[in-house]
Amino acid sequence: MPVLVLGGGLAGLAAALDLAQRGQRVVVVERRTYPFHRVCGEYVSNEVLPYLRRLGADPAALNPAAIQYFELSSPAGRTLRSPLDLGGFGISRYQLDAFLYERALGAGVEFILPATVASVEFEAAAGLHRVALADGRRLAARLVLGTYGKRANLDRQLNRSFFGQRSPYLGVKYHLRLPGFGRDVIALHNFRDGYAGISAIEDDRLCFCYLTTRSNLKAAGSIPALEATVLAANPRLADILAAAEHLYAQPEVINEISFAPKTCVEQHVLMVGDAAGLITPLCGNGMAMALHGAALVAPLAEAFLRGQLPRPALEAAYARTWRAHFAGRLQVGRAVQRLFGGPRLSELVVGGLRHWPAAVRALMRRTHGTEF
Repeated sequence: MPVLVLGGGLAGLAAALDLAQRGQRVVVVERRTYPFHRVCGEYVSNEVLPYLRRLGADPAALNPAAIQYFELSSPAGRTLRSPLDLGGFGISRYQLDAFLYERALGAGVEFILPATVASVEFEAAAGLHRVALADGRRLAARLVLGTYGKRANLDRQLNRSFFGQRSPYLGVKYHLRLPGFGRDVIALHNFRDGYAGISAIEDDRLCFCYLTTRSNLKAAGSIPALEATVLAANPRLADILAAAEHLYAQPEVINEISFAPKTCVEQHVLMVGDAAGLITPLCGNGMAMALHGAALVAPLAEAFLRGQLPRPALEAAYARTWRAHFAGRLQVGRAVQRLFGGPRLSELVVGGLRHWPAAVRALMRRTHGTEF
């Protein structure tokens, strides 16, 4: 029986590649075909580099941007700047996911795509997961990893508690070209009820991705109007929006982004990456956490598949390990997130932190991980 990986994003691709290199048969189910774009900030902390190199997937081959500084602006455009202790790199998901996909194929990982998962059920007597695809195909596996992203109909089928809660958030992403923008900085610019991140990626491009609320969009009437009236109230964003060349005909958009806590084990499915708990935008970066989650789950999955770890011990160990590595980061990130979005509080926070660089460095360390 193969390991089934439901979702071919960073967490799913890295976990599949890792397990295949450990001698396991792995099948990934993904609803799209590579390459494709995702709504994502596309900045990755260098904490992931030792792991990617161990997998034979060093992103240096993709010519990513090298990022060394963090910049933050308040809604009125007041800014602070800080070095990043580890640094990071900028690479599009279009390139990075396809790169890992090719590495996984080369390692013997099997892919079913495009395909949508309709249901997952656990048959306790047999110790097997029964997975039904929307096209009628049925699969069975001793182990299933849920790596399908922020929100999916599978969450409803698994009766996950957060799925019934409406979320007010939506995300929008473009690729831009903007002469003169530094390729060594990731900038986070606040505006009323939202924030936008911008950083360099490969091929002299920039990723521009922002989070806001449906009510903001509804009041503006359209995404262009939202950008012209709300985002552009921050002079830093006004300059970017006025000068940048948009490289997408239409932006990538995702709705119902939930920041509610999630469990990392659900009905015997091990959740990895966004499926286990979405990282807050001010808490480092979700791409690094997704890859780190893959690094945590793969050795435990291998021990289970080799009969060295029974299922209850596997699930308990994974939950314990996940909390040890990520719970603190998420807690700090959620606390910091509450300080931004509202114009008055954002101005006070940025104004204060400008004169307290040690506090900025401390927050960065608390919300970023270490090399793994």
